[in-house]
Amino acid sequence: MKYFKKITAFLVVTIVSVSLAACTLIKYNSTDKFEYWNECAAITGLTEYVSTVTDENSEDYIPVGDRIAVFDMDGTLVCETYYTYYDTMMFIEYCLVDYPEKVSDELKDVARSIAPGYVAGEALARNFAQAYAGMTVSEFNDYVVSFGQKYTKSFNNMRYIDNFYLPMVEVVRYLFDNGFTIYVISGTERTTTRAIVANSPIKDYVTPDHVIGTDFEVKVKGHEDVSSNMDFKYENGDELVLTGGFIQKNLNANKTIYIEREIGRRPVLAFGNSGSDTSMMNYTIDERNVYKAQAYMVVADDNVREWGMQDWDTKSAEYIAKGYTPISMRNDFLKIYPDGVTKAEAQYNG
Repeated sequence: MKYFKKITAFLVVTIVSVSLAACTLIKYNSTDKFEYWNECAAITGLTEYVSTVTDENSEDYIPVGDRIAVFDMDGTLVCETYYTYYDTMMFIEYCLVDYPEKVSDELKDVARSIAPGYVAGEALARNFAQAYAGMTVSEFNDYVVSFGQKYTKSFNNMRYIDNFYLPMVEVVRYLFDNGFTIYVISGTERTTTRAIVANSPIKDYVTPDHVIGTDFEVKVKGHEDVSSNMDFKYENGDELVLTGGFIQKNLNANKTIYIEREIGRRPVLAFGNSGSDTSMMNYTIDERNVYKAQAYMVVADDNVREWGMQDWDTKSAEYIAKGYTPISMRNDFLKIYPDGVTKAEAQYNG
């Protein structure tokens, strides 16, 4: 009987503990859970929204399977002011420092020409694709990871992989804990984005199949010049290799097309930081969305802890007029980066 009582007590304690853990996991009812945020309209609005749509008794309830949240990466989740994006700095380093012998003089000239104010569009992305031609996908992934261990000169004590905004990491975790499926929808190339995410503080919340990015052409090694992949078959031991070809830049309207193609459901939450994200924002809050939806825009207005030069009054008014909730890095982010990471005296510019 004593043994039975002990087993019963153990089961009761276990069930209660699991139940309490589940409650803690599912519901955050205040900003107290957000260590890196100041109290602000953005985080208050988000928590109120999540509380409503996860409440089964609410008319705005969203089933778990339809809780889709999409995040841009550069400038939304991570720093984009090294002076520029992770993938651009990686291209410069690859061409001019790490493997200059592997790239053409034309690509080296492109790398040297990149300066503040450059256009990070499709033309440049095509050069990125050419630079890594001949690398297997695995080799390319490994290079992205190794580059992340290098230190940027625009910040003190910051490796490139340390570039995640701590407040936005908290948002990702918070949404994941509340039953949201998280997608990263980036203008950065897909394998690059996957490698960054897989070695980041959000790695436990975003799986590789939930990363959508710009696409470079990939073929089976030895068949790079065959026009159709239907004309050959993958065999045991074959390698997938980057050909140097380019498929599509994942910006502007392409973001919505990729979401439709690869997710097949309209998001209910979207987070971005620039005009190239507005299509994704608008697609999310489109009046035809059957669920209550919200869109948030990060404003780079912190020039003390960061290199942000955006004017809050101008950008916030613009975003509010479009139906988005603006987030101020200066006022809303209590802490941006890990301890020891500080803004350098001068921004690296090539």
